[in-house]
Amino acid sequence: MEIGVHTPPLADEPLEKALPYLDGLGVDAIEPGVGGHPGQAHLTRDEYLDNDTEQAELRDVLDEYDMRISALATHNNPLHPDEERAETADTELREAIQLAAQLDVGSVTCFSGLPAGGPDDQVPNWITAPWPPEHDEALEYQWERAVDYWEDIADEAADHGVDIAIEMHPNMLVYEPHGMARLREETGDRIGANFDPSHLYWQGITITDAIRYLGERDAIHHFHAKDTKIYDARAREKGVLDTTAYDDEPNRSWLFRSVGYGHDETHWKDIVSTLRMVGYDGALSIEHEDSLTSSREGLEKAIDLLARAVFETRPGEAYWAE
Repeated sequence: MEIGVHTPPLADEPLEKALPYLDGLGVDAIEPGVGGHPGQAHLTRDEYLDNDTEQAELRDVLDEYDMRISALATHNNPLHPDEERAETADTELREAIQLAAQLDVGSVTCFSGLPAGGPDDQVPNWITAPWPPEHDEALEYQWERAVDYWEDIADEAADHGVDIAIEMHPNMLVYEPHGMARLREETGDRIGANFDPSHLYWQGITITDAIRYLGERDAIHHFHAKDTKIYDARAREKGVLDTTAYDDEPNRSWLFRSVGYGHDETHWKDIVSTLRMVGYDGALSIEHEDSLTSSREGLEKAIDLLARAVFETRPGEAYWAE
């Protein structure tokens, strides 16, 4: 397995400076943004797409630090009811797929997107209960839209030999493992998960069980290493569907935390072991969104913990079982 970093926290410096810093910390892979919410500070899509010279220079600087790209990230909403916004997100995703193929990158990370609740609505609608009945009808409409769109994306991804790794995320149609499995079943094997446990913790989902569930379906294409801490006193008062601002930390029922600050090292070793059980041996891409620490300190502490958790070699024969 490899320790990776999703690079937006280092957007204040060019890739040429970020790479030696990450290499010195023992990082093996990066996941740069190429559009959408991650931005594209380290890998501008238009600059590199179909540009052999720029791509060769990128490969050279990656080789200099023995670094690889685990995925290209473009998290946005291609199912948005605003046609202009949906078109922008769709273009970002399709061009990311093309660029990934040209750079020999195996995955593009993204969101499932979220449609409106009906053809005449103007904003996305996250539905979390099937009653009153119009909500169930809206959810059916959303799934029809999503399946049509992602079938087409799956075909394009297959044509380019690239996997689509969808992050299960609140305010998106796919936000938990059963929805992820359903989208994969209805659109094809190129569609799978960018498994980010941080969004599952606060839903009460057991992470190792979810890894097994999706792993049994060969549905984990990429992994985000990000933690969450649930603050029980607040959660007991208002639950976990918390709309309090992320930077109002004392009043939130949960916060995104650096790896190890929501769950201990033993827990993360269980995650690593379960990933190996289901056949995932790729990057653990650290996504830093901890408002209680700086980006660099949060990354460094996460890297330090994961360095003790990851397996660097493949298992040998179980000679003791013979």
